[in-house]
Amino acid sequence: MWHIQISKRHLTRSHKNGCYTRKWLGVVGLEIHAQLCSNSKLFSGSWVQFSAPPNSLVSFLDASLPGTLPVLNKRSVEAAVMTGLALNCTINKKSKFDRKHYFYADLPVGYQITQQRCPIAISGSLAYSLCVGKNRNHIPKLARIKQIQLEQDSGKSLHDDARTQTLIDLNRAGVGLMEIVMEPDMCCGDEAAAAVRELQLILQTLGTSHGNMAEGQLRVDANISVHRPGEPYGVRAEVKNINSARFLARAIDYEILRQIGVLENGGEIVNETRAFDYKTGQTISMRDKEGKQDYR
Repeated sequence: MWHIQISKRHLTRSHKNGCYTRKWLGVVGLEIHAQLCSNSKLFSGSWVQFSAPPNSLVSFLDASLPGTLPVLNKRSVEAAVMTGLALNCTINKKSKFDRKHYFYADLPVGYQITQQRCPIAISGSLAYSLCVGKNRNHIPKLARIKQIQLEQDSGKSLHDDARTQTLIDLNRAGVGLMEIVMEPDMCCGDEAAAAVRELQLILQTLGTSHGNMAEGQLRVDANISVHRPGEPYGVRAEVKNINSARFLARAIDYEILRQIGVLENGGEIVNETRAFDYKTGQTISMRDKEGKQDYR
């Protein structure tokens, strides 16, 4: 594990907007996964319920039995369109689904049904405010939204260390998600946390998602890189599945410092997927980042 050893002189905060300045600049883009408010899953009639007994809400389609076919949930489409309109997006009159291939035990079919090339909505924006300084002054901010897409959730892996085994719960497999992809318009953890909190309020007001982060109804992936002022953006790392705005801010700020530490010591940043350990406050390498070839 990389241990950060970097002097504070390499990194300061601007009193104006809370961003990293002087020698290095942070660049942050978010992918926010919001569970849609619907009684059934995205492509099956299975019920959606938090904390139900394991594998009690699984249809033949969710379990990937051969010959089963998906049927799109109308309510999920309406919720995505409503959210797109609220976020100043252009709604595509025609959208389609793609297969994102990856192989985990909690994804029985071996691919996720999602959207990439032709999503529900594109080109929107999220207005929010950032509180800075001792007087908690509100600085208006705007994050561009690249697209909003529908996709299905995967199941859940339950690791039993005592018995050295992993159990699979497919209750969540196929639950409808709305992924809101933001452009890299933020520069620090505080900005990202403020944007997520504002989006959470919008979704809850619209009734398109309950947005309960403690129950996994709103999860955030953060794409993070650093670069020197005036130079191109650096190689980014993605920190996955953060379910708290406070942890999101901590993860981003740690990852920016980690990348600066690597570069200051002559190393290179790897395009990879990382996880955030809230107990240690550090990000941990998980795997190489998937590429466009995974979408078919």
